[in-house]
Amino acid sequence: MIKKSISTNGAPAAIGPYNQAVVYDHMVYCSGQVAIHPESGELAGSGTVEQMEQVMSNLGEVLKAAGSHWDKVLKCTIYLIDMSEFAAVNEVYGEYFRNEQPAREAVAVAALPKNARVEVSCIAHL
Repeated sequence: MIKKSISTNGAPAAIGPYNQAVVYDHMVYCSGQVAIHPESGELAGSGTVEQMEQVMSNLGEVLKAAGSHWDKVLKCTIYLIDMSEFAAVNEVYGEYFRNEQPAREAVAVAALPKNARVEVSCIAHL
């Protein structure tokens, strides 16, 4: 098996020693995405819903670059700085998984990169 690094201009560039995603053995392991707009490099809004929409857009671009899609996502992890915003995040998240939902956990964290309010990572099949 060959490990393949994934990179796309449709999502923010990695800001550290990691890849946007790695493909191995017909699986896609996507790094967490925060709400950085890929063109401006700035956080997309201050509200959680607005940020979640950008997060999912970024993650979708990474999945696409890897040759996968939302329908092939097996597991997601959501990181929130405020668990009281879970319902709002869940509403946006649900728009991407209408037919078959992946496994998932949501975790409260003290802080996220760039002072983002939400981050999402996933594992998908090719």
